[in-house]
Amino acid sequence: MKAILFDPFSGASGDMIIGALLDLGADPQKVREAMESAAHVGVEFSRAAKKGISAQSVNVVTKKEGSMTLGEILERISSLELHPEIIKDVISVFNILAKAESKVHGTSLDKLHFHELGQEDAIADIVGACAAFHDLGLKKYRIYCTPISVGMGFIEFSHGKFPVPAPAALEILKEYSLPWQPGPVEGELLTPTGAALLAYFVNEKGTCPPMKTERIGYGAGSRDLFIPNVLRIIAGEIDDALISDRIEMLETNVDDVTGQVLGNLIDELLSAGAKDVSIIPATMKKGRSGHIIQVIAKPEDSGKLARKIIEETGSLGVRIIPVKHRLIVQREMGKVDITINNRMFPIAVKVARDMRGVLLNISAEFEDCKKTARESGVPVREVIRIAEEKARQVFS
Repeated sequence: MKAILFDPFSGASGDMIIGALLDLGADPQKVREAMESAAHVGVEFSRAAKKGISAQSVNVVTKKEGSMTLGEILERISSLELHPEIIKDVISVFNILAKAESKVHGTSLDKLHFHELGQEDAIADIVGACAAFHDLGLKKYRIYCTPISVGMGFIEFSHGKFPVPAPAALEILKEYSLPWQPGPVEGELLTPTGAALLAYFVNEKGTCPPMKTERIGYGAGSRDLFIPNVLRIIAGEIDDALISDRIEMLETNVDDVTGQVLGNLIDELLSAGAKDVSIIPATMKKGRSGHIIQVIAKPEDSGKLARKIIEETGSLGVRIIPVKHRLIVQREMGKVDITINNRMFPIAVKVARDMRGVLLNISAEFEDCKKTARESGVPVREVIRIAEEKARQVFS
């Protein structure tokens, strides 16, 4: 499957994203025309050297200052003579940015009106990035993003200093679970516009599965740093048909917890976001019987799940074991109707496919099958067999 990897080791901004997409092969003329038709700007493309790396530089010159409300921006975007998909993408990105800004400032979207959102160059950047993305046909790709370097220290605003990342950028990182890290230099590396674009484009965060590289694009930033101030985008083919999923393993040993408490713990952990929970019988020190509790979790959920384990079991500590990633299938829920003794029964089924759409497995939901078995008088294993055979006919 075709894939794109955003590698923001030196941050990301609107012009860096445009530059990298142009370097990847987007049509410069189409992108420039889209940007200049959307905003009162002049746009220049050139090459820049960043610590020996040749990158595409984008320079946007504002011809008219001023601010606009979100409604005014969206009205302008909707009236542009651009492909409907580009307009849809631009509006979606602006909504991401606006929701973050409104939450930070405590202002409703309909009253949101401030200089940062209405800048003409911000409009041009978002339109340019979406136009380049569309020109490359990247909607058909799986989009990944490694942890974003956001910089360190403080940035100046008209109303004072704020720590990096900027409040709106941080809100977007939180809302869309984009992984980030401080550094590696002082100053702002991730802009709110860059964060909003990544939030919209990216499907998968963190780890990218093995990839055969086909093309590389570098977009130049405006700063000269001790590292190359560029955004790297890599296009290629994913070797595996399965999905790479970032996880951690939580584990602890307990020797004085009843079966009832452990059964309730499983329910509590799954309700709190655990992907899977295992309770393994074990022989502890001095020959005592006990259990090993293992939990598969998303990294961002590990803290709250570890606390839940400690609260429910009295454990004094939980080990967090980093796992590179797990490979999983795409899962979807479906429904089939089966007929038993001239009665129709609905059964939910779980359908598993690889990233190419190949059917790998179908399993009937046990609770539906148990209910059907009780009402029909047919053994539950026979109900499961009938339901899964019907589902294979429907979903193959």
